[in-house]
Amino acid sequence: MKVSTFGDQSKPVMMLFPGTCCYWKNNFGHVIEGLKEHFYVAIVSYSVFDETEYSTFISELDETKKIEQYIQEHFSGYLFVAYGCSLGGSFVSLPVSRENIHIGHAIIGSSDMDQTSKFLAKLQTALVMSIIYPLITGKGSRLAKKFISKRMNSQDENADYRKKFMELKGIGSGINFSFISKESMKNQFCSDLYTKVDQQIQVPHTTIHVFYAKKMGEKYRKRYEKYFKQPDIIEFDLRHEELLLDASRWVKEVCMACHVC
Repeated sequence: MKVSTFGDQSKPVMMLFPGTCCYWKNNFGHVIEGLKEHFYVAIVSYSVFDETEYSTFISELDETKKIEQYIQEHFSGYLFVAYGCSLGGSFVSLPVSRENIHIGHAIIGSSDMDQTSKFLAKLQTALVMSIIYPLITGKGSRLAKKFISKRMNSQDENADYRKKFMELKGIGSGINFSFISKESMKNQFCSDLYTKVDQQIQVPHTTIHVFYAKKMGEKYRKRYEKYFKQPDIIEFDLRHEELLLDASRWVKEVCMACHVC
């Protein structure tokens, strides 16, 4: 696990957590400059998901412990704000509920909050890896690559969003992601499904904000109300992490949630 930092250390600390199998620069590189005006920015790259970091991603809980230790050692156990993109929402929720560190404003970025048994998680992972791994790393069968290419180039009402969302994940960026091991990718995807998040999370002096993308469906609002007690649900008539694609608007909404602008 590695953390990259940017800006003035005297400003409130904001830590950013990437999405599933994502490269931090593609997730957050476009918002760093806007955030630096208000925050000292720290961005996590999960184990093996950075070309300069060679450890193995073991599990979501193992990674959470590493993150908590880093926050304790570098930020005296306190973050002014943490934002979790998709999967990153779990890496915000777990430290809040475990209470080994403290977060003032915990922002869940349209995370799906999927949870299932370890058995079903392994089955789902086995199916998805045949698509996700070659999609991100370029490794895999010609048939898988052909299917992915056809899907990416198909034209429909979601074509523009799909292209931009894949760019957010680093697809088509020109970066060689072959350094990501299949074992680490599998462990990350699978452990996110079976790692339990507490229900009705509420911690003194922590405000939980949810950037709710309404086009994901009403069931996700119900999940947020299940896992968080009295969350500040901020609605957007958008799709999954579509708000993050618009850097200036996203930075403004983060600042407004945290009352810094």
